[in-house]
Amino acid sequence: MRLIITGAASGIGRATALEFAKRPVDGSQSAMLLVDRDPGNLEAVATEVRAAGGIVETFVGDLSDKIVPARIVASAVEKLGGLDALISNAGAIHTAKLTDLSADEFDLMMNVNARATLLLGQAAHPHLKASGGAILATASTAADNPAIPLGAYSTSKLAVTMLIRQMAAEWGPDGIRANCVSPGPTHTAMTKASYDDPATRERRGSEIPLGRVGRPDDLARAIYFLAGPDAIYISGVNLRVDGGLSAALGNSKNSAANKI
Repeated sequence: MRLIITGAASGIGRATALEFAKRPVDGSQSAMLLVDRDPGNLEAVATEVRAAGGIVETFVGDLSDKIVPARIVASAVEKLGGLDALISNAGAIHTAKLTDLSADEFDLMMNVNARATLLLGQAAHPHLKASGGAILATASTAADNPAIPLGAYSTSKLAVTMLIRQMAAEWGPDGIRANCVSPGPTHTAMTKASYDDPATRERRGSEIPLGRVGRPDDLARAIYFLAGPDAIYISGVNLRVDGGLSAALGNSKNSAANKI
């Protein structure tokens, strides 16, 4: 399987790359282009993935730049010989109350978290049409539940979920599937300031029905399924990988709804 994984230098992206390396698809080893703006950590992850059996190329780029997505896809097609899956996982987060949020901060959230998925998808479309491939984006349970003070982040992730549904509807006739996963509270590089603290991690975990904060591997397994051939008749889905948090939002004791 030939795939692009953005945001691959840490967290969910890293775990996803390792998942594909360790679990060949249909008996064949996956070849992947790993993308991130952090060259040092990206190369470290590439080394890990190669050691696990993956075939790896890398691309250093910032997805807030609108010319980068097309370059990523062109590089993947050139180096991998085609494309079977696009995993748009790179994301950014910004903390600010709506009254304090600047237009530039809002634009950055929308550009990295939503526009990049559109531009990657547009560039990948002919190649995924040729292969009958899939698009998978990382959204968030914050798309459905206001996350205070993460209004720009929540809004951008809601845009991702609708964009994926739109792709599924418009590009389904071209043989392209489009789905997303929505993490609940998950311990990644983006949230390490909170979840590196064991007491905070335990407290947040107690608010989740399955009793713990999520791990990158939890998302990686879901992404592997939805992007691969076992999900061949699944499209337009937003799979919540949140330990049951979304199901428990009606519980007045639950206070994790507005946290990521």
